[in-house]
Amino acid sequence: MPVRALFVSLLALSLAAPALAQTSTPPTPMTPDYVASYDQTFPDADYTKRVEMIPMRDGVKLYTVIVEKKGVKNAPILLSRTPYDAKSSAARNNSPKITEILPVMDAEFVEDGYIRVYQDIRGMHNSEGDFIMTRPLIGTGGNDTKIDESTDAYDTIDWLVKHLPESNGKVGVVGSSYLGFTTLMAEVNPHPALKAVVPQSPMVDTWIGDDAFHNGAYRQSQADYALEQGYKKGDGGGPAYPPGDQYDMYLKDGSAGDHIRKWGLDKSPFTQLMLQHPAYDKTWSDVAVDKWLAARPLTVPTMLVVGQWDQEDSYGAPAVYRALEPKDKNNDMVSLVIGPWRHSGVNHYGYSLGDLTFTGDTAKEFRVKYMKPFFDHYLKGAPDPHTPPVLTYATGENHWDESPKWPMGTMTPLYLGDHFSAGFDAPAAAGHDDYLSDPAKPVPFVPRPVDLNNYPQWTTWLVHDQRFVDGRPDVLTYETSALDGPVHIMGAPLVDLFAATTGTDSDWVVKLIDVYPATTPEHDPGQTEKTTAGEEIPIGIEIFRGRYVHGFATPGPLTPGQVTEYKWSLPNVDHVFLPGHRIMIQVQSSLFPLYDRNPQTYVDNIFNAKPGDYQKATESVFYGGDAKSAVLLPIVKN
Repeated sequence: MPVRALFVSLLALSLAAPALAQTSTPPTPMTPDYVASYDQTFPDADYTKRVEMIPMRDGVKLYTVIVEKKGVKNAPILLSRTPYDAKSSAARNNSPKITEILPVMDAEFVEDGYIRVYQDIRGMHNSEGDFIMTRPLIGTGGNDTKIDESTDAYDTIDWLVKHLPESNGKVGVVGSSYLGFTTLMAEVNPHPALKAVVPQSPMVDTWIGDDAFHNGAYRQSQADYALEQGYKKGDGGGPAYPPGDQYDMYLKDGSAGDHIRKWGLDKSPFTQLMLQHPAYDKTWSDVAVDKWLAARPLTVPTMLVVGQWDQEDSYGAPAVYRALEPKDKNNDMVSLVIGPWRHSGVNHYGYSLGDLTFTGDTAKEFRVKYMKPFFDHYLKGAPDPHTPPVLTYATGENHWDESPKWPMGTMTPLYLGDHFSAGFDAPAAAGHDDYLSDPAKPVPFVPRPVDLNNYPQWTTWLVHDQRFVDGRPDVLTYETSALDGPVHIMGAPLVDLFAATTGTDSDWVVKLIDVYPATTPEHDPGQTEKTTAGEEIPIGIEIFRGRYVHGFATPGPLTPGQVTEYKWSLPNVDHVFLPGHRIMIQVQSSLFPLYDRNPQTYVDNIFNAKPGDYQKATESVFYGGDAKSAVLLPIVKN
């Protein structure tokens, strides 16, 4: 550039500078300290992020976050539809690295060129429309509209494949818990671009065994959850309970219904449904997702995932497996995965749970070795990984098992016997053991103080050492001698309990426990000490509300003193009781305050039980003769 021209250009810039400066008002000490806009995604970030309001067929728009690594082409789409805030789901940290802003489970996918999409379901957080808890399928549960979660998934997938030119037009859906429910809904009348789904710990039947009830017994934190979801589109929070032991709070509040009404939790329409429909009537049975799927053809490859110690939704994945597996004629469309995890543990770190330690990060191992190759095959055209029909982690021995079907074991009774013994031989003598169940002193489900919002306490209670209740007069404990060889179980243990009560209603809780030898392990000074020496680690815990012994839809009073047979399943497990260990069975009548107290006097609706209805009762557990109480173990012969 000539010198004169350069001078003219510099002069022009210098003259323009004051004018540019005058376009914004200089700040003063009283200028409000607000930042009008700020983009946390800097130019040197390795990803792009954008938000779209995707229209549904009824005009409602859903808030959708789309994240992808810069420069991706011919990329598959991995979608999650959530009630838990899509914005925060895609903002784990502020970082220029895509693996830092997204959840841990996304790292393997986005690093390999997947487009990651999170969406608020309708009515939640930043999406338009009305929220309905686990919205029923069109034509069920009173849904006379033309939309449900399956249509919203369809419309979302349709928009994504048409508006993301960098995609290859293939979509997978993944998610846990409520997101597991929306994942399953995506394969009801699925979009042609939907090629594979991985529902994890899905909410399937909230009365039988997911979240709200377990075999008729009500989980008291469910009303808190309904409030948290329904208040201010999921942004309002839950009830403001006082500090202290929630065991005392729930006990003083009275019945579960009294507690709900005291704290205003009955403002939630879903909680009103629970209050008005305590039995398994059509309100619940018509909206069971496994029944919906059983009535439809299987067209989408499905990998069902659940944690062995899932403290919230242990029922759903195995129930859907039972519904879909008969349709899987070549045993290559549906797979079941049971890992050594808590609820949603598959998406986090899987080194340990409570005092149990596994061989490395089992969650990441599963995601890298099994889940991603499954998606890669259907979404990227990668070679067939030959996903095992059933993949389970054998706790005790700590290794993965691949199986052709589920369950694998042969049901073998472990009998209760005299002198609080347990064994595989039927007891020679018949008899019974008694305990006094007092609703004023229910058995706690974890050591006190109890806090249902305490995350470590809540996520590990299913593996908590049961010595804290062993020896209570209202807990019966039966135990084998030390095992000579391993006992490997693969399936859902079945409780076959013969019992009687002096009341007219009763709850029965059965625990299957692995008793570790009281040995002193070697301790590595450089590691955090964890020991299971002498511990009583639960392998499965489940409750049954006695009034439903003749059918979940037909509650009725129990006859005092009458021996009655109760049957129900414990959660599905793959576990090895090792030589030198003992197998223990505990029986009790409360698990508080996780479950509401049974008044032990029959009332039509336990939510409305009065103080005078709560009465002590003598509970009797029978063994031998014609009343052989047992837990049937699905034993595999190695």
